[in-house]
Amino acid sequence: MSDQSSVAPLAARQQLMTEPELGAGNFLDHAIAVNPHRAVPFAYSHHTDHRGEVVLRGHSLLDLAALRDRYAKWYWANGVRPGEPVGVVVGEGLEPLLHFFALTALGAVPALVNDAMRHDVMVRYLTHVGVVGVVADDTTRLASAYREDPRDRPRFLALAAEVQAFDAESAELPEVYPYRHAADDVVALIHSSGTTGTPKSTMLAHRQFWDGKQPRMVRFPAEPYDRLMSLMPHTHAGGLSYFLTATLLGLPTVVMSDWRRTVVEPVMRAFRPTMVASFPRTFVELATGELPVVGAARVHSWFNTGDSAHYGHIRRLVGLGERPAGLIKPWLLPSQAAEQPALPGSQFIDGLGSSEMGMALFGQVTTPESARNDRCVGKPLEVVLKAAVLGEDGGELPDGTVGMLGVVTPSRTPGYWNNPRLTGSFELAGYWLTGDLARRDAEGNFYHLDRTVDVIDTAGGPVYSLPIEEVLLADCAELVQDCSVVGVPGAAGEGQRPVAVVRLQAGAGECTAEEVQEAANKALAGAGLAGLAAVSIARTPADFPLGPTGKVLKRELRTRFATLFTGR
Repeated sequence: MSDQSSVAPLAARQQLMTEPELGAGNFLDHAIAVNPHRAVPFAYSHHTDHRGEVVLRGHSLLDLAALRDRYAKWYWANGVRPGEPVGVVVGEGLEPLLHFFALTALGAVPALVNDAMRHDVMVRYLTHVGVVGVVADDTTRLASAYREDPRDRPRFLALAAEVQAFDAESAELPEVYPYRHAADDVVALIHSSGTTGTPKSTMLAHRQFWDGKQPRMVRFPAEPYDRLMSLMPHTHAGGLSYFLTATLLGLPTVVMSDWRRTVVEPVMRAFRPTMVASFPRTFVELATGELPVVGAARVHSWFNTGDSAHYGHIRRLVGLGERPAGLIKPWLLPSQAAEQPALPGSQFIDGLGSSEMGMALFGQVTTPESARNDRCVGKPLEVVLKAAVLGEDGGELPDGTVGMLGVVTPSRTPGYWNNPRLTGSFELAGYWLTGDLARRDAEGNFYHLDRTVDVIDTAGGPVYSLPIEEVLLADCAELVQDCSVVGVPGAAGEGQRPVAVVRLQAGAGECTAEEVQEAANKALAGAGLAGLAAVSIARTPADFPLGPTGKVLKRELRTRFATLFTGR
């Protein structure tokens, strides 16, 4: 890695904060314009050589622009024009970001698809979007699926390798290039996890997806020694959001192509990050078993977004690393670093967000000194004009009452592509409904209790799955490595009953479901929560199904155990 810092000077970052034309569709060009270190590598890809050693390859802002322009020439030559959606189905890492840059530079709309999505679901999704073409690492199964109904086949279906190998020397770009986006132009389509059904297609707009991130230009940790490991899927809004921030800051970032610990830990040892950003999936693996002490020796901050993480995993991770002087309790650096000695351990910033919210809109900081506060996601960030717990009529509920979480913020999505009715279903009384159930305390802190679709409707009233999972992971940690709690039908008159599907710790492999249930219900009773009606041990990956973004597919678990108590 280069000894010269790639981080943009403070004056350049301050300039970006007030640039009226900057947005998600042109942030690379704005970074090049203001960062004098534009030729210094900052974005790192990784691979393993024939000896099993990790090799890091750096790319500068200028390198990314050159690759973008080459890809854009291919797309332009293949007839892609402004406003047209194009499917991008390539492996994680830098590659989907390059296609994003190329397509947005043409004014087209990349529909980024996680390549782990099932192909039948993928074809339905791409057909709904109405893509004019698809670029994929492997087109074999896609081509076969389209042959079954040729009417849905897009204009082109091309291998990503064809784009990479394109001879761009004689190819042309449009006269106006890069494209000049209006504030409300759609710049990307991001699919949901599909945990509740067919993935939704969330629109990201040029200005909307930048709104709220401006303070990060001066307050996100970006000292010359800082390095970010981005474990987000970069076909997802979370990965795109962190890469937007890193690009504008010039922050050295390794863009990971795999989230599994067996791949992550060797890269972590080679890159020595000071910050790690991920969905909960990788944090679960890193917090399980022997901790990655060497690779995380310099980590001062862990950033989680999407679903909020669990204390049982957080408390292990914050014991790693070191917090340098100047890094204080808030999740962003202050404008003037406080004079204080380095502290052992790190901070975990648990952000509740989604593609629809545009970014994490709530942030809760946990350090080794923090008291446990189950399911607290903190207070809303400054981009949130208003956040409230709402009743079904859209009225605000009093503190301590559980209801639907709603936000008013310029960072929210314009809506769902080709589906205004679905968009309208998430709008209520001027708020955007996040799809979560929450409560607020008297100090203004919000607590995330469940997704609205996952509430367990028992005969005695609603039971929320996330607090139960919290107790299993924190208070039964000697047995439970990971878990998912769902509601399944009970006998007549019983309503739903809570069932936990549990992955055991390595040392608890001989435990029976009955033993885990007994330990869990004892801990749940102590916490004043409903007990489990049954426990199922997940012995294989198929027993604990994950979606393309690593979330547990609770809908599949509900189906699997639908007749557990009814015998039908």
